[in-house]
Amino acid sequence: MANQLLSTVPHHHSLPENYIRPESQRPRLAEVISDAHIPAVDLSSPDKSHVIAQIADACRSYGVFQVLNHGVPVELMVKMMVIALEFFRLPPEEKAKHYSDDPARKMRLSTSFNIRKETVHNWRDYLRLHCYPLEDYVPEWPSNPSSFKEVVSAYSKEVRQLGFRLLGAISLSLGLEKKYMEEVLGEQEQHMAINYYPKCPQPQLTYGLPAHTDPNALTILLPDPDVAGLQVLKHGQWIAVHPQPHAFVINIGDQLQALSNGRYRSVWHRAVVNSQKERTSIASFLCPCNCAIISPPEKLVSEASPAMYRSYTYEEYYKKFWSRNLDDEHCLELFRS
Repeated sequence: MANQLLSTVPHHHSLPENYIRPESQRPRLAEVISDAHIPAVDLSSPDKSHVIAQIADACRSYGVFQVLNHGVPVELMVKMMVIALEFFRLPPEEKAKHYSDDPARKMRLSTSFNIRKETVHNWRDYLRLHCYPLEDYVPEWPSNPSSFKEVVSAYSKEVRQLGFRLLGAISLSLGLEKKYMEEVLGEQEQHMAINYYPKCPQPQLTYGLPAHTDPNALTILLPDPDVAGLQVLKHGQWIAVHPQPHAFVINIGDQLQALSNGRYRSVWHRAVVNSQKERTSIASFLCPCNCAIISPPEKLVSEASPAMYRSYTYEEYYKKFWSRNLDDEHCLELFRS
């Protein structure tokens, strides 16, 4: 089945039929706004109350923001992008060792999103890794390229610490104790998707990933510094995200929308593809432990603002998310009170 990987073919001269979206579902790239400014937050600012206010506003208005001066070494971000591209340029027989289309696998190289269930595929290959606790998962990771385990391990540790800093700021921005989100989410799992979007002969007919929200709590995206592809939805209009140098793009996931009782938005986003350039991105996901009970804090529930969603475990949510198509209705709608 590894022959389904897009990255095994040097050049794609035409778009296979099973990647072509129906007319009504195409990206309409000419209608995308490209000059909108996604909020950017400088985490090194001495005015911490201003940082918290900026994060609150971004979470309410967009569900996405960039972070600058975040503490993750720039050299490590560069190494991570280099090693990702090196992996996808390995010979097909080397990549085939890691291929699986089973979503339950903790480490797998695959293509599209859920290739077993889809009728139309997405123009993407990806390597999915579980990253916490590292010692449980690193032995299974690829040994080629030779520095893969070392670089990805160091990167995943740094990103995890950044994620906890951001969860603290998000808790404070909701008027909660700093550790509230971190504690309620339990011993958080951490996953990573190393995405590769090859050059696409007809980008107006397909997606790298169609519109979706993330099922987890928080997503920390390391975007390709040279090729834009991420777009977010605001007031019914798609907006292209143009990352600032050495910035991460932070997505609010479904669990923070539920825990904030709908005050913060799990952002609808999509990835489009490019006819001229390949693109790489690395998404790190902080996920509640399976037994974490997702329910808004009492402080955010009142007669005027009743609980929007019933209580549920993250395991229940995650199973529901992976049993459907990526572009089905918002999975949170299945958990409405």
